[in-house]
Order: sequence, then C-alpha cells, then structure tokens
Amino acid sequence: MAGIGFELRKMLRRDSLSGLIGAYAYAGVISSGPWVLSIVGILLIGLLSVGFVIPGMLITQFQVSVTYLIACSLILTGPMQLSFTRFTSDRLFERRDDLVLSNYHAVALLATMLAGLIGLACAFWAFPEQSVLYRLLMIAGFVIMSNIWIAAIFLSGMKQYKAIVWTFLIGYAITVLAALAMRKSGLEGLLGGFVVGQLCLLVGMITLIYRNYTSRRFMSFEVFQKRYAYPSLIAIGLFYNLGIWLDKFMFWYAPSTGQQMIGPLHASIIYDIPVFLAYLAIIPGMAVFLVRIETDFVEYYDAFYNAVRGGSSLEHIEDMRNTMVQTIRLGLYEIVKVQAIASLVLFVVGGWVLRLLGISELYLPLLYVDVIGASLQVVLLGVLNIYFYLDRRREVLMLTGTFVVLNFVLTRLTLELGPAWYGYGFAVSLLIVVALALYLLDRKLDRLEYETYMLQ
Repeated sequence: MAGIGFELRKMLRRDSLSGLIGAYAYAGVISSGPWVLSIVGILLIGLLSVGFVIPGMLITQFQVSVTYLIACSLILTGPMQLSFTRFTSDRLFERRDDLVLSNYHAVALLATMLAGLIGLACAFWAFPEQSVLYRLLMIAGFVIMSNIWIAAIFLSGMKQYKAIVWTFLIGYAITVLAALAMRKSGLEGLLGGFVVGQLCLLVGMITLIYRNYTSRRFMSFEVFQKRYAYPSLIAIGLFYNLGIWLDKFMFWYAPSTGQQMIGPLHASIIYDIPVFLAYLAIIPGMAVFLVRIETDFVEYYDAFYNAVRGGSSLEHIEDMRNTMVQTIRLGLYEIVKVQAIASLVLFVVGGWVLRLLGISELYLPLLYVDVIGASLQVVLLGVLNIYFYLDRRREVLMLTGTFVVLNFVLTRLTLELGPAWYGYGFAVSLLIVVALALYLLDRKLDRLEYETYMLQ
C-alpha cells in the first residue's frame, strides 16, 4: 500500500474534522471496499433471486460455488502476488518501467494456465452429475478470478487505489445486474451472470494497466529468473491465504458441522454466517491501520533511513528510530482501541442482527469469538506490514507458517471438543501469532541501528 500515505496526508493537513473524517473514510473504502463490494454483490444476487429461482437451494448452491472460486483462486495466486509486487517495485526503483507490463503478461499467463488446468481437472472429475454448462462456467470463473487478483495487486503496486475501488464497484454492479437478468435459467444463469460481471471487472482492470504502462515486448520472463526470485515471499503468500481459509475448509468438511451442497462442495451454516458478520466489524480497524501505518509510521521510517543514508549523527539517527518506534506503538494501540470499540458495538447489537436475519441467537457465542479472531487478524496485518517495511521476510515467513500450523491443530481440537469451543481455534491461533509477532518486533526495533549497519 506504499504511496497511499500521500493522499491521506493531504486530507489530514486540513486540520479539520471534515479532513479527519475524509481520511478515515477514504482509508476504509480503499482497504475494505473491494472485499465488501464482492460480499454485498453476492448477497444481493441471492436476496433478489428469492422467489424467482426455484427451488431456493439453487441460490445457496450458487453462493457456495462462488465462495469456493474466491477461496481457491486466492490460495492459488497467493504465492505469485507478493513476489510479483516486489519484482515490480524493484524494477520501478531501477527506472526499468519497460519490464513491468511484459512480466505482468508472463505472470497472468502462468495464473491462467494453472487455474485452467486445475479447474479443468476438478470440474470434469468432481462434478459428474452437474451440467456441462455449469462445469464450463466454474472453469471460466476460476480462471477469471485468478487473473483479477493478479491485476488487483498489480494496480495496487501502481498506486491506483481509487481506480481499483471504482472498477470493483462497476464490475460488481454489472455482476448483480447480469445475474438477475439470467436468473430464470437457474443455477447456470446465476453463475453465468457472475462470470460475465467478473469478466467485465477484469477487462476494466486490464484497461487501467494498459493506460499506465507500455512495453516494446509483449511478454518477458525475468520475473521467474533466479536472481529476481523471492522464495520467502512465495511461501508467505501461500501460508497467509491458506491460514485464513484453513479453518473454514475444516468446518465445511467436518461431519458434525458441514453438509454437502453441490458435488464435492460443502458448507457450514453454523460457522459461515457468524464469520461473515465478524468480518464486517473489521472495517474501522482496517481504516485506522491504513491511516496510522501509511502516514505517521512511513514518515518517520523514511526519516530514519534518510538519516542513515545521509550520514547524520548517531544522536539524530537514534532520535528518528525512537520516534519511529513510538509511532508504531501508537499506531498499533489505535488499531486495538478502535477495533475493540467496533467489536463491543457488534457484541451489543449482535442478537438484534441475528434476529433480523432470522438466525437463532444460539449463534451468538460463536459470533463473539469470531469477532475477536477477525480483530486480531487486523492487528496481525498491521504488524506484518511493519515487518515488510523493514524487509524482515524471514520473520514473516515464520509467523505465517506458525499461523497455518496452529490454525489447523487448534481448529481440529475444537471440532473434537464440541460446539461450545467452535471458533476458538482460529481466534487462539491468531492471539498466539500476534503475541509472538509483537515480541519479535520489539526485539528487532531495539537492535535496528545495529542491524541496519551490519547488514550492509
């Protein structure tokens, strides 16, 4: 997200309530807008199709199918996202802009080939009872979604944040309209509308890319060369996305909590709804995370390293380090404080929200645990972002790998213990990883001057 701080600082310089509200609103939209739009779009398609798509189970099958497309495409492209972002950033720093677009084409080709081959194998092996049209649409959707994540991360690296949100808004508006127009065709119609809308979204993103970059070569493969490879970033991208979705897959396929929806695809009503509501509560925390990290921290981060590169006195360098550490602590405290307030609000209105959605209040304890887990995920994002600024990839790799292992082990344990413990696996694993991340970060910051010089 480097670069968004310039826009946020402009708003905060107004030194007014409107400027402050504008900065946080802008940060909230940028950090959570595409994700919220995708969820709201899928829910709208389901709600507006009730009574038109018969039987109603077809709507649930559509939503489950799309959820799997999103989850699997994120896990598949996770290893490419961070490594390609680093490659792009390094080439821009070297002023070798001509390599950016051609290597984007290479990464998009790899994502398309992998998604196509995996989608083809799964669709025709795992869905023998579904129509050929359904299977073709699932393959197309998987390929398109995989390319959307690559394009989105590329546009983020180009600092096209507003464009991403507007493209997602228009893309999901088309998705909803297309799905509603084709809903009379049942499951295939809903899925066909989704695929059409996602294709429009991808075309919009690619148009933005071509407007900003040109290249004499259509495709080049420097991004895959050993000297440009970052194995740690590849593993981090895989571990982080896998860790986020692992407990969901386990609940989907556990005999006591999951049920078959369509073909091999399972869902867990008891787990999915509280998780969805919990993630809506992280929007304020994400906004604060973006504002605090990308303004105050980045400003003093730049000041510290400029002082090091410029040969400033040791006293000045230490002052800049101390100020940077102070902004980190303040920023993390602000994230925790705001997220705690948002969580408490959801605790208060949680019962009312469940009643409004026609869901039993027996889900409330699980909702509370999921809210805490989602809030801890925001804190972890803030800490990992700081590690990335400091280029501490080894620590991030260890933390994300630990998260995957802990989430698997503790979620398996909670499934054995019974309903009273559901959700604790995800929340406790994040609590342990966040505590470990903060401990290691504190040690790294204490030795920052020493390591900065000795690593040269």
